Amino acid sequence: MEDTLRSLRFRREREESWRRLEALLKKAEGGRTGGLSDEDMIAIPSLYRAALSSLSVARATSLDAALIEYLEALCARAYFFVYGARSTLLERVGKFFGHDWPRAVQSMWRETLVSALLMLAGAVAAYFLVLHDPEWFSSIMPDSLAEGRTPTATTEMLRDALYSKPDDASILSVFATGLFTHNAGISLFSFALGFAFCVPTAMLILDNGLTLGALTAVFASHGLGFQFGGWVLIHGVTELSAITLSGAAGMRIGWAIAFPGALSRVAAAARAGRQGGVVMLGVIIMLFVAGLLEGFGRQLINEDWARYAIAGTTALLWGLYFYLPRRMSDG
Repeated sequence: MEDTLRSLRFRREREESWRRLEALLKKAEGGRTGGLSDEDMIAIPSLYRAALSSLSVARATSLDAALIEYLEALCARAYFFVYGARSTLLERVGKFFGHDWPRAVQSMWRETLVSALLMLAGAVAAYFLVLHDPEWFSSIMPDSLAEGRTPTATTEMLRDALYSKPDDASILSVFATGLFTHNAGISLFSFALGFAFCVPTAMLILDNGLTLGALTAVFASHGLGFQFGGWVLIHGVTELSAITLSGAAGMRIGWAIAFPGALSRVAAAARAGRQGGVVMLGVIIMLFVAGLLEGFGRQLINEDWARYAIAGTTALLWGLYFYLPRRMSDG
């Protein structure tokens, strides 16, 4: 009898807060979180903690099993509201493209600038070295990447490389897949090796610029510089931007390890890694787009100005997407 009275008294003193929490959870679980006021949203965590306290007391004092079962169920529901993901897959994808990815890229503008300048420096250096002395080409460009596009190639052979179309359309999909895999490998290595104080990342980005500059010099020396620009930029704007961003993400990690500030090196690296991971997920998407442009668009579109138009359009779109000022929530 005494236990029953104690249980009733316990319930009477706290039941109002349990009922309020239950009512708010019903409204939220019915997909009506928009109907919850700011006061309600603030109250739910507090009511949840009060319910947890009641559950703890109920268990410790061996109150009736029905009450304990009720409180356990209520606390479980409240837990998933307070700490669980309440957004759908579509909402999370929208948040990534609308907020997380561009914000992460914007936060790395310094590293992105350094990465871009390294690639540009490599391209300019290789261009003038090969233009002045073609012997430099073999030192910079591996045979597997040159594919006969060397300083000793004829103008007609180089021109054919810019405008020839494959006889079998199925080759394009294989070509696009191969390019995506190759570029994804470079990007992932640039990111993953950033922990070594940025040095391997910087070398990979510089090397990518060297190969670009060396090839540019070969075509320019045969009077095909303008044509080569359209051939490479139709996909290169997206591809080189992606590789630049992967380098920036790797540098963010290396810089965090070298100069962790108030955090430990592990904590600083973990935070930089989370930011870089968001950027790298977007980089993979960019490389997929670049692979399609390179594997299909570049092979099927032979008009120079059309190639430059696509390159300019992609540059404008990526620039606006990443750096156009916008209101961004902190959530």
